[in-house]
Amino acid sequence: MIFKDHPRQLIILFFTEIWERFSYYGMRALLMLYMTKQLLYGDEQAYAIYGAYGSLVYATPLIGGMLADRILGQRKAIILGSFIMMCGHFVMAFPTQHTFYAALALIVIGNGFFKPNMAPLISQLYRKDDPRRDGGFTIFYMGVNIGAVVSPLACGWVGETIGW
Repeated sequence: MIFKDHPRQLIILFFTEIWERFSYYGMRALLMLYMTKQLLYGDEQAYAIYGAYGSLVYATPLIGGMLADRILGQRKAIILGSFIMMCGHFVMAFPTQHTFYAALALIVIGNGFFKPNMAPLISQLYRKDDPRRDGGFTIFYMGVNIGAVVSPLACGWVGETIGW
């Protein structure tokens, strides 16, 4: 088994990362279609929103990382970020303009707390000289890639067969 010689907490972090990446890449794959087909935004408006969302998703981890380092700690920041992102995805299910912007804001804020704190938490599972440490990070990044590959396929299929 891939986790055999690693701390048990790695399994939890591995699957947490898979689901977070699944939610991120799945929503990202459908976001333009959702805006243009469901909310009936014009292409230009949808591009602007998509660009702002993409920029903020990469900017907010700077703030979330600082807050985790100085106040919350990595574990609490990850839990808080996960909860906020979950609320954002739930709100996204109500297709109105107001709920859409609220959902995007929640997802961006949650990502800011979640994303910068997973790798440091993995690092805390091992001593610096532990030969398993590199393998632990490899397993963690396998979770990132599994979520990133599977989600657009699964979400695209759901969008096409069940509806956007």
